[in-house]
Amino acid sequence: MKISGITRRRRLFSLLLILCLLFGALVIRLAYVQLSKGNELSAEAEELWRRNIPFSAKRGEILDRNGVSLAYNITTPTIMAIPAQIKDPEITAHKVAPILGMSEETVLKAIKTRQLIVKLRPGGRKITMEKAQKIRDLGLPGIVIAEDNKRYYPYEGLAAHILGFTGIDNQGLTGVEKKYDDKLNGMNGSISFLSDAGGRIMPGSSEKYVEPKDGLNLELTIDKNIQSIMERELDQAMAKFKANGAWSIAMNPKNGEILAMASRPGYEPGQYQEYPSQVYNRNLPIWMTYEPGSTFKIITLAAALEEKKVDLVNDRFFDPGYVKVGGARLRCWKKGGHGSQTFLQVVENSCNPGFVALGQRLGKDSLFSYIRNFGFGSKTGIDLGGEENGILFKLPQVGPVELATTAFGQGVSVTPIQQVAAVSAAINGGKLFKPHVGKSWVNPDTGQVVEKIEPEFVRQVISENTSKQVRSALESVVALGTGRPAFIDGYRVGGKTGTAQKVINGRYSSSEHIVSFIGFAPADDPQIVVYTAVDNPQGIQFGGVVAAPIVKNILEDSLHYMKIPPRKDQLAKNYKFGEQPIVEVPDLVGASVQDLYEDLNMNFNLARSGSGSYVINQAPKPGARVERGSTIRIYMGNEAEVEHNHQE
Repeated sequence: MKISGITRRRRLFSLLLILCLLFGALVIRLAYVQLSKGNELSAEAEELWRRNIPFSAKRGEILDRNGVSLAYNITTPTIMAIPAQIKDPEITAHKVAPILGMSEETVLKAIKTRQLIVKLRPGGRKITMEKAQKIRDLGLPGIVIAEDNKRYYPYEGLAAHILGFTGIDNQGLTGVEKKYDDKLNGMNGSISFLSDAGGRIMPGSSEKYVEPKDGLNLELTIDKNIQSIMERELDQAMAKFKANGAWSIAMNPKNGEILAMASRPGYEPGQYQEYPSQVYNRNLPIWMTYEPGSTFKIITLAAALEEKKVDLVNDRFFDPGYVKVGGARLRCWKKGGHGSQTFLQVVENSCNPGFVALGQRLGKDSLFSYIRNFGFGSKTGIDLGGEENGILFKLPQVGPVELATTAFGQGVSVTPIQQVAAVSAAINGGKLFKPHVGKSWVNPDTGQVVEKIEPEFVRQVISENTSKQVRSALESVVALGTGRPAFIDGYRVGGKTGTAQKVINGRYSSSEHIVSFIGFAPADDPQIVVYTAVDNPQGIQFGGVVAAPIVKNILEDSLHYMKIPPRKDQLAKNYKFGEQPIVEVPDLVGASVQDLYEDLNMNFNLARSGSGSYVINQAPKPGARVERGSTIRIYMGNEAEVEHNHQE
């Protein structure tokens, strides 16, 4: 069929029209892209071309409650490579490897990767300034030195289990370093530049610097000085008793602030890799669970007083040395028992049968209700990782024997931090607080507090009046009972001993114990409570013999440091055979030799220095209180020297 010219012209015109429309659409699209989307697409293209060299933010410091830095950063260089800019990989690897302590093969493999930027691991991470300068002196293209931060702990192992440590990338791994990692870490910065697909810097492009945002400083409730006192005492205890372990907690009972917390064996956060993982992963004061022994009797006492099940002064109890419950014979620690005694003496003597009687008066529903209200059986919620729950009998499982043993601290499993929180509630007016180690967040530039971590009140457990009775009874324990080794002359101290058999392979061990003591001062207005436990000390295994003196030393030095003045209104100590009473050192300056040996030999030993007939100086000074029989060093001279010293 023959096509006419008119038809052909129409078809050509239609084709031309379609081509014009397509061309017009293309022009419109190009105009839209150029004019409307140009900036956006350019930005997207630039992002594809942009390469970043990261700069770590400065991690916030960790401070004690007085602003002493316990963890901070030191600047360290890190070596990075831009493979596309390296002209001769073999020569580069040959020169760089020995400086970084890496093999040439490892370096060569890293710089030949198709990544845009690589870190030369592990030898190039956080190196010394000297190594960085040697790398810089090589002047190798594609090898850059980035600024990095390394965590530093100036007091080595002090408060290690509280602080924890960070990993190679400055991320928190344990302790408060992990718990508060987000705010400590801040936001990283970078230097960025434009490069082509091969990684080569694009001509005419400029670098872009994003400043890192430093992390906040974390101020803890911990007091470095009290922490040092505590760790000194634990170290001495470990050496003296050859124990498996030891742990201690000091807390302000009025608000839950942890003043010190330590665990032995310890470690150094800066060299944590050199220690077994179970050492740095187990913060014993919050991780360890065990039967508490007699320190748990404080809870039974508080519950019985609150429920008015006992009058400590007027109610009496006869202890034959054991009590029979549900076919079981439960013994008192004292063979033959304590005989007839008031219930205050039951507390002072830590008499097991007496506390069984208190548990029976309460009944299982009431006793276990108080135990749970005091916080046992659940985590305290302290701001540290690794806390355990402890174990209590389920109420349907509690028969007469379980009720009896629980009343004196056997058969239940608790953590040290639970005990400290619970006893604090028993003596502070009945208020249970959530223990915590974080105190506030501080701006690192201005030093201003930007956020406080407030104490958290949990619940009212007992009344103020009951708490007052508990404090008074526990003060009697230290002055008159099993806690006498914790007695501090001039300070009102309350406390309770604990000696618990360890459970090994499901059976009570006859040879291994955890011995403990919890003490507080001043007894009428507690400012500090200290709990210490020692795991399997060699030799005598009693809380009063091993743990009470440790707590005494921690309390005494802490009270002096806290500037809490001594007083004279404390209960007089009941001195037993072999114990020496405390006496006051008289003023001997000016006394003659005859005066000294006529009046003083019964109370003191004298050590003379110098010649002459009169005392011109002495140590200890007049008014100091020491044990009877202590030595006073006296310095002898003549009457003129006595007069001179008095004038000074």
